[in-house]
Amino acid sequence: MTLEEFYKELSFVDASKKSRLKYADMVLKDMNLFPKLLEIMFMVDDKVSYRAAWVFEFVINDNIYALVPHLDFFTKNIHKIHLNSAVRPVAKVCQFIATTFSSKQQNTIKKTLLPVYEKRIVESCFDWLISNQKTATKAYTMETLFLFGKNSKWIYEELSEILQQNFQSESAGYKSRAKHILKKIKKIQ
Repeated sequence: MTLEEFYKELSFVDASKKSRLKYADMVLKDMNLFPKLLEIMFMVDDKVSYRAAWVFEFVINDNIYALVPHLDFFTKNIHKIHLNSAVRPVAKVCQFIATTFSSKQQNTIKKTLLPVYEKRIVESCFDWLISNQKTATKAYTMETLFLFGKNSKWIYEELSEILQQNFQSESAGYKSRAKHILKKIKKIQ
């Protein structure tokens, strides 16, 4: 399937879980579509890009290792994602990466996530956390930053400061997650 054909296919993705799973399954069955999915997702001003991001989240949830050969491209471009409907699934994928990286078991993400990739993810997460994003996106970024902060204590300092600073002006969901993250940071420090 060409990029143009796949782009047209993705224009039919809707917000339902069934639809997202259908297209994620299409990619999982033909991993030659995965680089095309990334390329479409990073057409950041195009409405199909967020549909690609929805599918991307489901693909990575099923097979995080599909991202390994594309970590450089992914991390170089995540800061460009700006449509709210695309930021949330990409932030969730960043959390998947951080969770896998923080695992006690050896895995391919631990071996291939270079410090520069981690830095790019952390920078994007901080940007999303302090910008006008929805609560779900901010919750995923808090968790991602917490997990990466285990290896870089400066992240905890910055994260704690931001969470405390924004606490009063944010939603109940944000406050709940912020309290949870702040407690976890306090336990470690």
